[in-house]
Amino acid sequence: MRDFPVFTTENGVASIVLKEVPYKGIAYITIQDSLAPTELLTECVEFAQMAGARHIYATGHEMLEKYPLYTSVLKMSRSREGIQETDCALFPVTEKTKDQWQNLYNEKMKAVSNSSTMTNADMEKLLTRGGGYFIHKDGELLGIGSAFGDTVESVIAAKPGVGEAVMLALCSSLFSERIVLEVASNNAPALKLYEKLGFIRVSELSRWYDVLTRKNT
Repeated sequence: MRDFPVFTTENGVASIVLKEVPYKGIAYITIQDSLAPTELLTECVEFAQMAGARHIYATGHEMLEKYPLYTSVLKMSRSREGIQETDCALFPVTEKTKDQWQNLYNEKMKAVSNSSTMTNADMEKLLTRGGGYFIHKDGELLGIGSAFGDTVESVIAAKPGVGEAVMLALCSSLFSERIVLEVASNNAPALKLYEKLGFIRVSELSRWYDVLTRKNT
């Protein structure tokens, strides 16, 4: 489904992400510039609903604080120095294994706040760029993930109790002085794991509000 990076009306400019509507029924709105943000939001919401969105989250303007906070996107970081060594093996995703990687990613990330479905086009981009891995130990698949540059982009455990091993393996694939990641504030298990591994919150990148629900006041 087509996204609208620039959605312009007489009330201002926003962006509308509709990519997740077919998969999760979710649309995301970012108010970019507006002198009438309430009216602009109404137009964006109506458009997203016509596209089939059942849940709509928005960011980009203080007016949104009258709605319940859905989640914040946090940036976390730590020095690469001192990260525990791993005895896991990393196998880059290939053309032959891409379907397995994509299916596991989408299965595990479906319920994660602000996560994005891995489409076939996204998978081809990952294959071209690199950075997608299967993590094994003693011949057993522990999980998958992606890491590139200085960033751990995704961490997916194939079973309970192996998230730390998967995370350490992905960190080992990076060679930058510092390692960064992004995580939704309401993803408590991920936050707990990252803090256990020494990652600290360095900034709040955005706040997303549930604009189909009003706060109880």
